[in-house]
Amino acid sequence: MLDINRVSKSFGCIHALREISLTVPAGKTTVLIGPSGCGKSTLLRVMMGLVAADKGLVRFGGQLLTPANALALRREMGYVIQDGGLFPHLTARSNVTLMARFLGWQRPRINDRLVELSRLTKFPLDGLDRYAAQLSGGQKQRVSLMRALMLDPQVLLLDEPLGALDPMIRHELQRDLRGVFSSLGKTVVLVTHDMSEACYFGDLLVLIREGSIVQAGSPRELLGHPAEAFVTDFINAQRSHLWATEVAA
Repeated sequence: MLDINRVSKSFGCIHALREISLTVPAGKTTVLIGPSGCGKSTLLRVMMGLVAADKGLVRFGGQLLTPANALALRREMGYVIQDGGLFPHLTARSNVTLMARFLGWQRPRINDRLVELSRLTKFPLDGLDRYAAQLSGGQKQRVSLMRALMLDPQVLLLDEPLGALDPMIRHELQRDLRGVFSSLGKTVVLVTHDMSEACYFGDLLVLIREGSIVQAGSPRELLGHPAEAFVTDFINAQRSHLWATEVAA
């Protein structure tokens, strides 16, 4: 579905990506994980054509991603960011249906899709006429997910979608998101720095450090057969942080 071939990207003297090659399997959830600043969000944006690679190629469904076709191909990709990214001057309904209206969808088709997505994401229909400021953090993310799914994209890309939520809401949304992924069977790429979240969602985990892939494999492979000491150190650091958090609570 998505093929990345020796992609590099720098911002001034900072090397965000260093000749990364990766094949994202169709119908599976691929999780990009690593410490802050490792390049995982940059890689996600390169996959979408939001950031142009300095070197290397990206193919979507076998088609080369270029500046000329990036906008058209992005209509086959749903995108969710950490805080939802909702337009504050639009209602939830208008946020979700923005691209469908731009593309000339008829009102009955839009309304049918809204009902379908509301059920899928467990967002109440009577909340669609609220503005972003009137929604909770969890509700904003559900609306953002509805917007990403509105055009029924082939690929869903999520950049730290649950990172800003409190633990109870995050746990609820994790469960619901995994249900959405399972029921739709779409190709998903998710960015997180949380190893437990990565293992919860991921069929394929891609651990990145300083712009390079350290190891890619199933959660079982990373946990049981680390490719190098950094993999073990990263996992152990996550466990230590979780333990410290539980003690503090």
